[in-house]
Amino acid sequence: MPKDAKKTAKPGEAERAAVRELVKAARARGDDLTGPDGLLKMITATVLQAALDEEMTEHLGHEKHRPTADPGGNVRNGTRPKTVLTDAAGEVAIEVPRDRAGTFEPVIVAKRQRRLIDVDAIAISLYAKGLTTGEISAHFAEIYGASISKDTVSRITDKVVEEMQGWASRPLQGVYAAIFIDAIYVKVRDGQVGNQPFYAAIGVDLGGRRDVLGLWAGKGGGESAKFWMSVLADLKNRGVADVFFVVCDGLKGLPDSVNAVFPAAIVQACVIHLIRATLRYASRTYWDQLTKDLRAIYTAPSVEAAWAGFEELEEKWGKPYPAIPKLWRAAWEEFTPFLAYGGCREMGFGADTGAAA
Repeated sequence: MPKDAKKTAKPGEAERAAVRELVKAARARGDDLTGPDGLLKMITATVLQAALDEEMTEHLGHEKHRPTADPGGNVRNGTRPKTVLTDAAGEVAIEVPRDRAGTFEPVIVAKRQRRLIDVDAIAISLYAKGLTTGEISAHFAEIYGASISKDTVSRITDKVVEEMQGWASRPLQGVYAAIFIDAIYVKVRDGQVGNQPFYAAIGVDLGGRRDVLGLWAGKGGGESAKFWMSVLADLKNRGVADVFFVVCDGLKGLPDSVNAVFPAAIVQACVIHLIRATLRYASRTYWDQLTKDLRAIYTAPSVEAAWAGFEELEEKWGKPYPAIPKLWRAAWEEFTPFLAYGGCREMGFGADTGAAA
């Protein structure tokens, strides 16, 4: 049967009837269906045990208590107790079969595997949401009926932090065609929940491949050009010798920070940021008309054509919204560099998205 078919196959009537009988019998005895000693845990343990026994049979090539073809061949050699944490039934005790040669490698419950659920992912998710290690441990005890110690949670989070630190300090390529930088705000719990800027840099290498170069947690109080200088210095220390374009928003002082670290880099204003900033000054009623007029500027084939499009925009929208032409005039020097290389189409950007930063 194909793998996809196995995943979607439903229990047959015989299996459903057997389960119904088990449930009826458990209820008749007054047994719990879930919980530490419930029917679900018993069925889970039985299924796991049967699967392990079948794996051993397949490994040895003969059933239990059956004579082997080779009298000196590998045989069963008892079991060892093991407790695993499962998604639906909590902690389940099983007996893992052993073979005399020590070559048995179970699949359903692998060696050194103690959890059959993605505890690491759950623990990290809860930790990221601000729960303490003690609260996460209590959460597992309450929801899964199983214990996971605070030390285990700490080991999980420490391992992830170690991997993240390795990723964040990895060496980078020497030259990038473009690096897109921007800050996003995330709610972080540090005593109390508040917005914290996280600085992100995405690089495009000379082959057109994009890669997240790093994420840096900033301090409260908003995005800072000074912090961006430290981010760019970190990129340089990790091996980035030169970059052609650095695409960024209109944060005051940011072009100076870029030029201080990469003097030869061209600072390109992000067109998407410009468009969004423009729309904030206008009534939503006129957004469709305004975006159509803006397209004539950022898809222009040359700086001259873009300026002609801007003059038409200023004539049409300057009186009701004087802040719009003022915004574009202030950003013009950082907006125009990419137009010298053929504009959006020649640089591989869509006509509807501009610089697509």
